[in-house]
Amino acid sequence: MTMDEADESLLEALLAGEHRALARVISKIENRSPGYRDLVSELYAHTGNADVIGITGSPGAGKSTLVDKLAEAYRERGETVGVIAIDPSSPFTGGAVLGDRIRMASTVGDMDVFVRSMSARGTLGGLSTATADAVKAMDAFGKDKIIIETVGAGQNEIDIVRTADTVAVLVPPGSGDDIQTLKAGILEIADIFIVNKADREGADRTVQELREMVHLGEESGLAGSAGHHGVDAMDGDGAGWDDVDESGDDTDDWTTPIVETVATKGTGVDTFIDELGNHRSYLVDSGTHAEKVRQRYAEEIRTLLREDVHALLEGELADSGGIDDLAEAVRQGETDPYSIATDVLAPVEACVENLAADADDSSAE
Repeated sequence: MTMDEADESLLEALLAGEHRALARVISKIENRSPGYRDLVSELYAHTGNADVIGITGSPGAGKSTLVDKLAEAYRERGETVGVIAIDPSSPFTGGAVLGDRIRMASTVGDMDVFVRSMSARGTLGGLSTATADAVKAMDAFGKDKIIIETVGAGQNEIDIVRTADTVAVLVPPGSGDDIQTLKAGILEIADIFIVNKADREGADRTVQELREMVHLGEESGLAGSAGHHGVDAMDGDGAGWDDVDESGDDTDDWTTPIVETVATKGTGVDTFIDELGNHRSYLVDSGTHAEKVRQRYAEEIRTLLREDVHALLEGELADSGGIDDLAEAVRQGETDPYSIATDVLAPVEACVENLAADADDSSAE
């Protein structure tokens, strides 16, 4: 792929650590401006070093405050941070409604904490393709930790698994009914549970309910997006990676830890960071991280193919008279949707077959 001189200069500035260039690249990505694909393609060679952390949970759980304290704690440890706050889409512009988060107050003025709000654009799970591309921009820039804070729409948040290495689910105290309702979804995506606002009444009960849910989920085979949460490894806090089973053999079990925090006071944040580090070690040492990355790229390929094929087929539909005319033909009984789909796909299938044949001929030579 080739880029124009302006985009080449923009890429060079980003790789040189200029935050203004990072902001411009993310804007170009989010707006799907001309040339953004070539730009993102060049980013891949510079990615793979950042830890990508997803923070999700129900609205009001305190995600923004916790993310603020988490970023502050990482900075105190000398690490740079990028934050992507996924906001609900504006029905008028498609942009983020909330804008840059006012609750990210502790790190205001710190250029090594880059905060960007992005629109969910109605995507299932509150994540869009642009979000994954923005993560690559921050990774290529050199951010050590990239935190994605999602809208918080319950089970739809499963989509975050495709972008983040570690997913933390925030559960506010007294969420018993919500826990039961979202049981399967939470179990499948959570690598770490956070009971925030743990100084409030009902926190102990919520922790106990989560602990029981992890046990029940393991027994039913629901726990863990990759089936890697091991109940036998659970200690008193429901935490840890146990790499030795009862027989002394190595295992690859990760038990979802349950961390209690009071984000407004910063309480429990260091423990949270320790568990994030433990999960990162588990991913790398067990080989799970490599598999997650492969799955992530596979999903990106599928998504891009769907987008491109959809655009291609829209062109074919326009050449065939437009979707409205075709729909009217179906209404009049002149044809049917299946026949139309077959006719529209015919030239695309022929093109694909020709490309495959050319590839076979080239390999034979």
